[in-house]
Amino acid sequence: MMDTLVAALRSLLPGDSVITDPVRLRTYECDGLTYHRATPGVVVLPGTAEQVAQVVRLCNEHGVPFVARGSGTGLSGGALPREDGVLIVTSRMRAILEIDLANRRAVVEPGVTNLAITEAVRDRGYYYAPDPSSQQVCSIGGNVAENSGGAHCLKYGFTVNHVEACEIVTPDGDLVTLDRMDPGYDLLGAFIGSEGTLGIATRITVRLCRAPEAVTTVLAAFESIEQGGQAVSAIIGAGIVPAAIEMMDALAIEAAEAAVACSYPEGAGAVLIVELDGPAAEVERQFAQLRELCANAFELRVAAGPAERAAIWKGRKSAFAAVGRISPAYIVQDGVVPRTSLPAVLAAIDRLSAEHGIRVANVFHAGDGNLHPLVLFDDAEPGAGERAEVVSGAILDLCIEHGGSITGEHGVGVDKSRYMPKMFSADDLDTMQLVRCAFDPQGLANPGKVFPTPRLCGEVPGVRKGVHPLVESGKAEQF
Repeated sequence: MMDTLVAALRSLLPGDSVITDPVRLRTYECDGLTYHRATPGVVVLPGTAEQVAQVVRLCNEHGVPFVARGSGTGLSGGALPREDGVLIVTSRMRAILEIDLANRRAVVEPGVTNLAITEAVRDRGYYYAPDPSSQQVCSIGGNVAENSGGAHCLKYGFTVNHVEACEIVTPDGDLVTLDRMDPGYDLLGAFIGSEGTLGIATRITVRLCRAPEAVTTVLAAFESIEQGGQAVSAIIGAGIVPAAIEMMDALAIEAAEAAVACSYPEGAGAVLIVELDGPAAEVERQFAQLRELCANAFELRVAAGPAERAAIWKGRKSAFAAVGRISPAYIVQDGVVPRTSLPAVLAAIDRLSAEHGIRVANVFHAGDGNLHPLVLFDDAEPGAGERAEVVSGAILDLCIEHGGSITGEHGVGVDKSRYMPKMFSADDLDTMQLVRCAFDPQGLANPGKVFPTPRLCGEVPGVRKGVHPLVESGKAEQF
């Protein structure tokens, strides 16, 4: 079946757009979370929305699963390919199709990188607000699939708050447009963050923001992460809503220094990056308050201009990649806890680290309690990966116990699907599955992601006993 499908794909797409060479396929075996790997059956690189639709139709005709992939920077295994399926890579679809400043929006293809939108409009006083740390390379299509956030999501919200419309290829190969202004169900809202299970975005209309009148970026160094946490609570408690509040602990700082020489204050147990933006008078007033609220910091740096602002952000933006300087492998999580629970959860993470002999570097969006613990291990050491998995899972359990979530912006993917029943009831999961089945009754769009125990569409909710009749007859396959 796969041979027949590959032949059909080659007749549809240019010769260099269909990859079957085993060595080249290895390039696509994982996303940014390298702990999970699978070599795709075949990789295709379409150049147009219609080509994406035709590929999906072929997959439907042959009953072959498909997975969409952008730049491959995801951190939950959301773009993990299927060995028996097609990986549809949208990286060649990277045109900015329209910039409409009068209506403050831009229309882009899914392969356009996040930062490229801002670069296209910056000199005219606009920018695109969502800014994942990987914004230089991550693609808008992937941002839509995962509902990505970034450092400035505290004030400006996530991708879903900045997308006005999406042209998508549905799981059965139709090209349709979902618009925020459409009456009835919020299908656009359901699609954004669905991790490729409801279709593939091929044309995205994003909202542009006016550049703020003033920006002040502050780096505060504390002797301990507890002191930094107290400052975060004080800032939010004072009614200040900064554009961003980011924190890094000593181990994360060590990694960043080794990687990019960010020159953060020596001896810091934690650094806090606070960015204020808006009308100049408001920023000035908030900065005066901030100085008082960070009185227990042993050093306070204020960026004098864009270059110093970039220097302050350099260490934080490089944190995930930087840990490669101090560890050969790592697992990153993105659980969320209420801000008031940060001290207790961070202390518990320290205990887990000591108990299992696994180092954990903490980098997080402190303002909204979105943790990014980097669980470090040596994959050449027998059992180290398993211990890291235990610590990683225990951190998610902590987040749930404290009234938080298993993911803030990285998505569930394959990495966190088994934790879904700990956060959601069986009825909740049944409802989510019904939505998925409404879009994808054949179960071919990114199967095996998000849901811990996927069922065939059409089954009665509840625990299935025995083999499904369609599976037994060979007419369907359960993924």
